[in-house]
Amino acid sequence: MHFPVQKVRASYPELADGYAYLDGAAGTQTPQPVIDAIAGAYRAGIGNVGGAFPASHRSEAIVAGCRQAVADLVGGHPDGVILGPNMTTLTYRLAAALAKEWGPGDEVVLSRLDHDANVRPWTQTGATVRWAEVDPVTGELPVEQYAELVGERTRLVAVTAASNVLGTRPDVAAICALAHAAGALTYVDGVHATAHGPVDMRALGADFYATSAYKWSGPHIGAVVADPALLERVEPDRLASSPATVPERFETGTAAFADLAGVTAAVDHLAGLTPGTGTRRERLLASMAAAEAHELELFGALVAGLEAMPHVTLYGKPARRTATAYFTLAGLTPRQVAERLAVRGVNVWNGHNYAWELTAALGIRDSGSAVRAGLVHYNDRSDVDRLLDGVAALQP
Repeated sequence: MHFPVQKVRASYPELADGYAYLDGAAGTQTPQPVIDAIAGAYRAGIGNVGGAFPASHRSEAIVAGCRQAVADLVGGHPDGVILGPNMTTLTYRLAAALAKEWGPGDEVVLSRLDHDANVRPWTQTGATVRWAEVDPVTGELPVEQYAELVGERTRLVAVTAASNVLGTRPDVAAICALAHAAGALTYVDGVHATAHGPVDMRALGADFYATSAYKWSGPHIGAVVADPALLERVEPDRLASSPATVPERFETGTAAFADLAGVTAAVDHLAGLTPGTGTRRERLLASMAAAEAHELELFGALVAGLEAMPHVTLYGKPARRTATAYFTLAGLTPRQVAERLAVRGVNVWNGHNYAWELTAALGIRDSGSAVRAGLVHYNDRSDVDRLLDGVAALQP
């Protein structure tokens, strides 16, 4: 299917500033419908939930709509959608709640591939940590090692659906199947993956699936999705006066209601990237598959261009990946590269990008790590060409 990238780009007012936005892995830009939805919620008037007046009812409708939208996006159930300020905060909260049932000698299996938000909350529960290692050359996370790592004391396996720096897409379904065979739960970090293709958390085997809306054109809101029946078995610390119901008991404080309206608008935006009919879930699966194909086609040109330059070192060559490149340039620090590309109107990130364990495994964490350039659905060939021209101009 032809991907209408110019039509998609037209819905993002920020892209008119003349920069090539290749920093989407750190947070995407926001389309006009999301901006309008947030402003519209404030304009209409909102109140805290549970009130007897229309503004309160509007907020309740916004929350319900947001839960349904996130569920449609990842293939979950709306009653299992926990909303919060970001994935890190929610993961810490769930880690603390789940660990209440763990005892001395209980284990968690973590991976060196993951963003630190799916590592440190679990190491700090006091459970014994067993590590799945990354192949530093290919950037792959071999499934075979999990057969040795997962055992009768394993309580949880945490793994990413896609690396936020190398783009690696490990075989999450196989890893989760090994975890479930041992009676362990699975916590899948989908923050990077969700923006880059269709998601089916059940097919992945994710008991918990975490995502962040600002990585897929929404506002700064995080969500963790689980089976409501599973959440009923988990008791987080909470205020005596707060709701005891699921999923509300996992949500502390008052929600950012207008931003939740923006999350729903972002999901609707993704569902409409390409023409289609059917339910929102069906349209999401189709449009995100088309967006993934578009990104990977561009990425092929980006990688080929970088590989042709002798002063560029690319990290990772995974078989399945998102359109995310991680590289260094001879004679320049990653920060210097990012600064010089910014002068040329190209936005990229530099540093470890919270891939703390991975950059150590690659041997580059203490030297500034690397430069990250990532494509999302609103990027086009001109963005790729500007990056390649800029990198070529930085030869020593």
